[in-house]
Amino acid sequence: MIVIKVGGGEGINYDAVCDDIAQLWQEGQQLIFVHGGSHRTNQVADALGHPPQFVTSPSGYTSRLTDRATLEIFQMVYCGQINKTLVERLQRRGVNAVGLSGIDGRIWQGPRKKVIKVVENGRTRIMRDNFTGKVTEVNRDFLQNLLSAGCLPVLTPPAISFEGEAMNVDGDRAAAATAAAFRAEELLILSNVPGVLRHFPDENSLIPQLNADQIDQVAEEHAQGRMRIKLLGAQEALVQGVHRVVLGDARGQQPILRALDGQGTVIIQAQPEEAA
Repeated sequence: MIVIKVGGGEGINYDAVCDDIAQLWQEGQQLIFVHGGSHRTNQVADALGHPPQFVTSPSGYTSRLTDRATLEIFQMVYCGQINKTLVERLQRRGVNAVGLSGIDGRIWQGPRKKVIKVVENGRTRIMRDNFTGKVTEVNRDFLQNLLSAGCLPVLTPPAISFEGEAMNVDGDRAAAATAAAFRAEELLILSNVPGVLRHFPDENSLIPQLNADQIDQVAEEHAQGRMRIKLLGAQEALVQGVHRVVLGDARGQQPILRALDGQGTVIIQAQPEEAA
């Protein structure tokens, strides 16, 4: 099993992504495809007069502030336009794709955060009425039934809370939880940068390989913006048994095949002598 997460930033080559998925699928490789949609969501939110807001947690992670109106815009774009466009592209390539959100069939479930802590102007404050949460349970049986029926799951946030509320969750960490549920051989997290950069935004400063026990240090010293949470997702996947994570580039041709070939930042479990 390979779980592929492709972000929603500018410059993503979705046709090339779908070409690679179709090739792997037709070769008999089991896949689950997870996607984002942040750039397009920002555009739609601006057009609807409800511009996006982002907050930073005390631990340094940046996320979208999600009130109910933002959640509805999020669903329109992620679950509607982007999800169904990707399903269409895959169907055109002979892949029987099924597009679902984490709400459907309670594919992704977890607790909703009743309050969140954010840092503003150097001060920490509490915010309420924020529809965000974390995936702690994956409906593996439901997804396995789709796979057994010859269908490729194409998944996107939001997820569902234990109380039945839609909630925004991080797509990278949701993909990590999905990979862990299947004990996937590989998790690919692809975006619009080559991987972890030692000197962001210099793309020639790519860090080509990490051991799992180096993630915290690299995140602290080198990761900028969303890359911090991608590293967190990678760490969570590896801890739960995923064999290898690649943070790669979804721009250009053959993005998935290149990542599988080790192009990007490859993160593996620490070697026994290094972990000792």
